[in-house]
Amino acid sequence: MTNPLASAVVFEDVSVSLGGVRVLENVSATVPHGLATAIIGPNGAGKTTLLLSMLGQVEYSGRIHIGNSTGPTQIGYVPQRLDFDRGMPMTVLDAMAMSRQRKPIWLGTNKQIRNDAVQLLRQVEAEHLVGRRVGALSGGELQRLLLALAIQQQPDVLILDEPSSGIDVVGGNLLCELLDKLRKERGFTQIIVTHDLSMVTHRADYVICLNRKVLGQGPTSTTLTADVLAATFGIHLGMADLHAMPHIPSQVCTCPQHRQEHPHG
Repeated sequence: MTNPLASAVVFEDVSVSLGGVRVLENVSATVPHGLATAIIGPNGAGKTTLLLSMLGQVEYSGRIHIGNSTGPTQIGYVPQRLDFDRGMPMTVLDAMAMSRQRKPIWLGTNKQIRNDAVQLLRQVEAEHLVGRRVGALSGGELQRLLLALAIQQQPDVLILDEPSSGIDVVGGNLLCELLDKLRKERGFTQIIVTHDLSMVTHRADYVICLNRKVLGQGPTSTTLTADVLAATFGIHLGMADLHAMPHIPSQVCTCPQHRQEHPHG
């Protein structure tokens, strides 16, 4: 059994049923300390459910060890979506200040809190957004605000659910670069749920392949084989994804449509 003290998070035989449907089945996996770990799998594989179990938002059987016995572990969370009234007259500074100051934000913001907020926004290359309304932000800008809010908690473990969803390629690359930089500077463990296999191969140190149960886990470069991907996603894994990962044989995709479109591979 993996020693939880040597890892950031350890899942032991975690199972979840929602509405009588088995969503996760005896999931056992390890998230190494200080690295970037990606959890991948098709829609409905239970990826987000696993994160919510870790956050205590979903009931589960089994055990989840987080951190170690030396003290509490602070967790930062960047959700895939944020449902809010885009008409609210709330600025980015207001959002950053809400969790830190006691007086209502409409009475003004403490100077130190403002300075700290600007500093955090600068770290995620979003300082220019400080006076913008939250409802007017683009998808990429909102993700950077959510990242700044998560970093503000000084997390030991930072969890991101589909961080590149709704962001263009340039914005996705910028977000990945920011995450790499912040993780190295701050030393947190990073967990990302994503469908972007190119992001995984280029940015993740460790990968957990999930489809209700764990079908593979380990260092990204040695774990993402054709067999593991076929077992995780099925034989209809898109050729475009495979071409982004040249070490994975294209023969994993054997559906007739792709054989016709790509007769030589």
